[in-house]
Amino acid sequence: MSRLHFLAGLLALSLAVGCKAQPAASGVQDAALNRRIEVMVRSQFNIPPEVSVALGQRTSSQISGYDTLPVTLSNSSTKKVIDFLISTDNKKLARLETFDLAKDPVFNIDIAGRPVRGNPDAKVTVINFDDLECPYCARMHSSLFPATMDRYKDKVRFIYKDDPLTDLHPWAMHAAVNANCLAAQSDQAYWNFVDYVHAHGQEVNGEDRNLTKSFAALDRIARDEATLAKLDSAKLDACLAKQDETQVRASAKEAEALGIDGTPAVFVDGERINGAVPAEQVWLVIDRALRADGIEPPPPTTPPVGNGN
Repeated sequence: MSRLHFLAGLLALSLAVGCKAQPAASGVQDAALNRRIEVMVRSQFNIPPEVSVALGQRTSSQISGYDTLPVTLSNSSTKKVIDFLISTDNKKLARLETFDLAKDPVFNIDIAGRPVRGNPDAKVTVINFDDLECPYCARMHSSLFPATMDRYKDKVRFIYKDDPLTDLHPWAMHAAVNANCLAAQSDQAYWNFVDYVHAHGQEVNGEDRNLTKSFAALDRIARDEATLAKLDSAKLDACLAKQDETQVRASAKEAEALGIDGTPAVFVDGERINGAVPAEQVWLVIDRALRADGIEPPPPTTPPVGNGN
């Protein structure tokens, strides 16, 4: 992700920026005012020096007392135009963004054909964008299974999406492809593979961290799971040999469109949880989703009582 893309994301999340400027007639943009606006934008959003800030022509807006002021952020390869609001007396600069509740992508994540863990008909869905080589993903996975699943039982379903960070994790793509090869024949074999890889990352890495050996280990683990599940071994071997990354890359592209720049990234009926957090924090979000669907969450867990020693 480029620095400019990240900064644009920060700007998109900001609701308002206040500043003081010298009074001027509405519609007038002199050099001093332009400079004050640029400095305010740069300071409030930590725009790096190599990114240029250019102010466009202000126009009337739908908000009384404010004009629309387009601000262009650009570097040698990227350009992003962001609309600000400037008061007609030139005393306030604001950032306002509208959101399409009907088309928000967090409510439209593509889960068609993905393996489901838990009750397939549950009203609440937990979607995790996962990287099988990521240690933080392994930590999140261990808090979801079995603790979170045991807590909610048939009230929640869990679905994983692929987002291998290949620049950091050289065997993550291969692992995701292998997992999907198993998923093509058995949801349970898929989840068994995911469980095993997240719990045995060091085994896949090997002592010498040889990538060829890591690939071989992942293939062996996949074949072991296929044997246990009595899958079609010839079909699996063909899939493992092909290493078709199309499905994984489509999922990673969706993650990018959602603004995900790290894993794990969990969505509970659209509400996002970033990073590996304790299970209790995940439960707070799941409880909110259940209540929104008219379902009473399980009672709070009671900490174990000490023996008094």
